[in-house]
Amino acid sequence: MTSIIVVPFHQDERLSAERLPVPGDGHRTVAPTLPEGDIWERLVALYDEVADAVSDAGAAHPVVVSGDCLVALGVLAGVQRAGHDPSLVWFDAHGDVHTLETSASGYLGGLSLRLALGAHRERVADPLGLRPVSEHRATLVGARDLDPPEAEYLAASAVVLRDVAEVEAPDGPVVVHVDLDVVDAAELSGLLFPVPGGPSAGTVVEAVRRIRASGRVVALSVACTWHPGDDPRRAELLAALLPDPAAG
Repeated sequence: MTSIIVVPFHQDERLSAERLPVPGDGHRTVAPTLPEGDIWERLVALYDEVADAVSDAGAAHPVVVSGDCLVALGVLAGVQRAGHDPSLVWFDAHGDVHTLETSASGYLGGLSLRLALGAHRERVADPLGLRPVSEHRATLVGARDLDPPEAEYLAASAVVLRDVAEVEAPDGPVVVHVDLDVVDAAELSGLLFPVPGGPSAGTVVEAVRRIRASGRVVALSVACTWHPGDDPRRAELLAALLPDPAAG
């Protein structure tokens, strides 16, 4: 069985159901009332709830659908709480490896992967009990829009870089994260940060299915990073990407 968990947030902003057109019903929604406090305190409170939901899912191979990449931190923490020590495969048109010091925009989503790798541990990882993933156990897939500090970091790091068409499942348990902006912007409308020159939706779906077929995926995180809209291709992509909840 597969457990589908919906987290209707972009950072600490609650999203409408239409933003995350998950097919079918029976999925679990994680949408707590967030506490007062700064953005980091609010995010930690949300991701702690996500981590508990993922840990509770256990062997049900949870799939988490959300509005941004930072939710993957809660997914990773939940998998660790369930007793796994996973590697990380991260599909994204962007690097997501900024730090607070290198980000020119200040957009926290641009730090997502770097936070999972141990940057600014005091902000999210330590409060969540998240053990950062070692660089050599992280694979960044499809990234083609890198700011200079990100390119510099990746060139000196042990993070593995792969094209979507060639990525394979690493050994051992793995968490897969897919930011849907990895799909070519010409094929998917309304993306928050569209990037041309990417793979087709079909190529991304095929790659995720290939990794899942290894039997080593312990959780899948999908970030729907798009503006409000009713493009039917969004629901079609999610339906193709998400496993059948009734399947093993």
